[in-house]
Amino acid sequence: MKPIATLHILNKAPEHSRSVECMRSLRAGDALLLTESAVLAIATTDVHDPNTTVYALKADVLARGLDDCASETHLVDFPAMVDLTAQAQNIISW
Repeated sequence: MKPIATLHILNKAPEHSRSVECMRSLRAGDALLLTESAVLAIATTDVHDPNTTVYALKADVLARGLDDCASETHLVDFPAMVDLTAQAQNIISW
């Protein structure tokens, strides 16, 4: 289990200003967790950066029918989401 410098938890759709700001804020060693409407980003934008691991809440991905788009995204359930927060040195909710 590798430590996460900052876990960015994003729940805004890709076109939302906070989503744009979150993407600009990602640094090497950070991780991005997409929840709620933010999971739309896996189908509409390129959120994958080799320096940042991207996670998405599986329930939200399935609810939006995006499971076919999630090949480069690590799908997590609620217990795994809690584990991610425990690994992170910092957490920012967008």
